[in-house]
Amino acid sequence: MNDYEIPAPTSGDIVDLITDDHRLLEDLMRAMRDESADRESARVAFSDLLVAHSEAEEEIVYPRLKSKKVIDGEEEEHGEEEHAATNEALLHLLQAKGTDTQKFEDALEAVAEVLNHHIGEEELSILNPAREDAAEDLRQQLGERWLAKRNALLEEGAGSIERVEQIVQQAYDDGLLPNDDQPE
Repeated sequence: MNDYEIPAPTSGDIVDLITDDHRLLEDLMRAMRDESADRESARVAFSDLLVAHSEAEEEIVYPRLKSKKVIDGEEEEHGEEEHAATNEALLHLLQAKGTDTQKFEDALEAVAEVLNHHIGEEELSILNPAREDAAEDLRQQLGERWLAKRNALLEEGAGSIERVEQIVQQAYDDGLLPNDDQPE
């Protein structure tokens, strides 16, 4: 398959699990920058993890934290908008032919910029409040449910270019991305 193993735990505190994934995404970005690494395998693992991670957050974590009043609707919507922007940048990375081109390098830097911004904001405005304001049993329950969804998506190869194209198109249709940026 590829050289990058994505851990698939089945339980844990949602805050710790999400931050662990953030660190793994950062490691995979570093591997894609390393010309001596298997950059293509890192790109595949990165795409699968990013899509599975984000979709599981939007389906499982954000709505539950909102219903428990740990975050508000604005934070939820902002997280979804940032996921959409990251997926759009990911699509450009996946469309780059090979990993030794300027297009790949430029797309990787664009993904890194958007994702690093999102990680910083999410850890500050969603995960820190969850650690402080959500009960431990809720964090454990969310961890199990999020992992079940994330791991199932990983098994499906969630980050295929076809799937990312569909996700990005849906984000345009839903108004999460500005239509003036939409490809013809």
